[in-house]
Amino acid sequence: MAFIHLYHHRFSSVEDDGTSMDRIKLPSLIHYELILQVLERQTMMTADRDPIVRERVQQLIVTLRKALSQQKLLEDTCNHQQMEVEHVWALNSVITNPEVV
Repeated sequence: MAFIHLYHHRFSSVEDDGTSMDRIKLPSLIHYELILQVLERQTMMTADRDPIVRERVQQLIVTLRKALSQQKLLEDTCNHQQMEVEHVWALNSVITNPEVV
């Protein structure tokens, strides 16, 4: 029975009371974190050798942090508007939450 409820929760946009809920697909937040970690831990080590490259990498990091912040605000807005947020893990994946599987 728990599997059926989990399936309903993961793939259906119909609430328990019978009302339908709009769903918006957004990238999983982990994608931002992964890119930021690569830039901060690996790219920056090489970029530190050249001030122009270092500045560009820093700008990219700031931009990604802003994008992450904007997505969180969008998710909060969607939740407030009772719009379900579905995190997408890959373009060709049907699984929306691999931690549950």
